[in-house]
This record gives sequence, C-alpha cells and structure tokens, in this order.
Amino acid sequence: MGQKVVLFSDLSGKIVEDGELVKIVVTQHPALLDGPVEIEAAPAELAAIEDQSIDVVSFEVFAPGEEPRSVVMPLAEFDKLATDDPMDVVLKAAKKSYAKPARAKSTGEPKINYGSLEHAGKPHRGKVNDAEKQIIRDHFDSVNERLAGEGLRVIDLADPEMVARYGLEELVEVRAGGAKPVETAAAKPAEETATGESVNEE
Repeated sequence: MGQKVVLFSDLSGKIVEDGELVKIVVTQHPALLDGPVEIEAAPAELAAIEDQSIDVVSFEVFAPGEEPRSVVMPLAEFDKLATDDPMDVVLKAAKKSYAKPARAKSTGEPKINYGSLEHAGKPHRGKVNDAEKQIIRDHFDSVNERLAGEGLRVIDLADPEMVARYGLEELVEVRAGGAKPVETAAAKPAEETATGESVNEE
C-alpha cells in the first residue's frame, strides 16, 4: 500500500497540493528570542513579496557606556540623516570600519541583565556595573560553576585583568590568606608522640 505525504503551509495552514514548499529563514523579527527560525510556505503565497519589499540599510550604533545595538531602517529615511553632503558622498569619504558586529539586535530581543545571578560573569562588551561585580563577589563559586556548565570561560582569580574588571582584589586577598590555616591545621600537637599517645610530664 502506498503512502501519500501531505504538505502544509506554515503561513496559511492550507494543504499544498502541487509543487514543493518554499523554505523561509526569518532572521529578524520582534517575536524572535533565540535567533533565526525556519518556516515553509507555498510558492504562490510569496508571489507578492518582490512588490512589497523595500530597500533598507542596516547599521550598528556604539554609544559610550552602552551595549552596541544593530538598527535596520528604510534607506530613504537613513539618507535623510545626512544634512550637509548627500549620504552617498558621506559614506564614500568615510574610513573603513573593523569593528566586530554587535550582538544585540533591534528585533525586540530583551536586553541581558548582567547584574543578575543568571547572567553575571558572562563575557560581554562594555563596562561591568556595580551590581554585576557584587553578584560575582558574593556568589563567586556558583557563578564559575554556571559558566563552566554553559561552556563559557570561568573567572580566574590568577588573571590580573579579570580581577580588575570584576573588582575582585579583596576576594583574592581573602582566599590567599585563607589557605594558610588549612596547612597548619594538619599539624599534630607537639605533645603527641609518633604513636599518637600523649607524653605526660611529671
């Protein structure tokens, strides 16, 4: 007995009788929280996309003290930002950028709060605020355990740059000082003999 595969469109929910589905990779949308997704649709459902598409420009904003963010806007609106020379002249005269692409997207994705126990210590650009430093100081071992579990680099107290970045100078001193009593605690009292018996002095 033969089997028939029924194809459905993710857009309309209708059965696609003829032809194959078209795969659509959605890379940016306010509803996306975990990166791009794939959906499928009938070719006829996408017939009008060329007529409705617009020219856009994407750029990244690096403001002092803030996380880098990516912006996508209509090309015509972006060109209006140049009020002296035309935008094409401004861009041709601009220096080449070697900045790494910003991770934050203007898609409605919630901004990560590094001042929380859930995200403190994760690698990120920008300044480490006081809240994140305090979380790491108070929960250092737990933070490192979480980072290691997520496959991220841990915070190394032997790394001067990390110590300075997260304000861990005091923690380094405390842990360095706390190692000494552990060694002395293993020593036997002087009055005990090699057999563990106490020597009684008369």
